[in-house]
Amino acid sequence: MPTYEYICDKCGHTFEQVQPMSASALATCPKEACARKPWGKGKVRRSISGGAGLIFKGSGFYITDYRSEGYKEAAKKDVAPSTPPPSTPAPKAPDSAPAAKPATPKPAAGKG
Repeated sequence: MPTYEYICDKCGHTFEQVQPMSASALATCPKEACARKPWGKGKVRRSISGGAGLIFKGSGFYITDYRSEGYKEAAKKDVAPSTPPPSTPAPKAPDSAPAAKPATPKPAAGKG
């Protein structure tokens, strides 16, 4: 059941009243909510209130579902790619065997 906010025209007192949506608005200030010590029977009017915030609960709703576009773009920039782009060659692993030295030319045998 919704909570309605009322203002008493006689004393200016504001109060809240829980009522079903099908109930008609109050016409006079109720005795238990009246600010005047002797019940003033003032005429009341329903005021417009801000209401409560909308909260999604349960599976299927996530806190990130309604993020702003600016937040989403900043989050994309913060996340580094996990694999290098395909145009960049992957670094080669060093060989475990030592590299062979090139053969040095032997001096030519002397003619003799």
